[in-house]
Amino acid sequence: MKCPYCSKIDSEVIETRDSEDLLATRRRRECVSCNKRFTTYERVENILLYVLKKDERREPFSRDKLRNGILRACEKTTVSLEQIEKIVDEVEMDLRSQDSIEIESKKIGQIVATKLKKTDKVAYIRFASVFRHFVDVEDFQSEVEKLIK
Repeated sequence: MKCPYCSKIDSEVIETRDSEDLLATRRRRECVSCNKRFTTYERVENILLYVLKKDERREPFSRDKLRNGILRACEKTTVSLEQIEKIVDEVEMDLRSQDSIEIESKKIGQIVATKLKKTDKVAYIRFASVFRHFVDVEDFQSEVEKLIK
């Protein structure tokens, strides 16, 4: 690490501490050459994920947008905010474990639908009706019949 005072490269770590939010590691260093102390922060670099939309546009992945869609599907159900946050976390982890940083919106919808199906059937039907573009009552009926089986 380059010293901000004398620009020499050698320094020693005197103290290491995680930040309160655990998103960074704080290190107190001392320059071997000039003996002055300085602080550095180490953070994980989050790689941006991109969503490939049906119309072939690309947009950055948004946890907020994902959470809002799930919240809408879960309105007036027994699904708690903690469960919704857990689903959002799991979906993001699934996406980050993919081989590509570009994920089709259809794939994200499938992952969310699978998780909602296990969590709450009504929320699943609501989400599926938007995600799969249900047009009429027969579409709903068909999906409900699949759930019952």
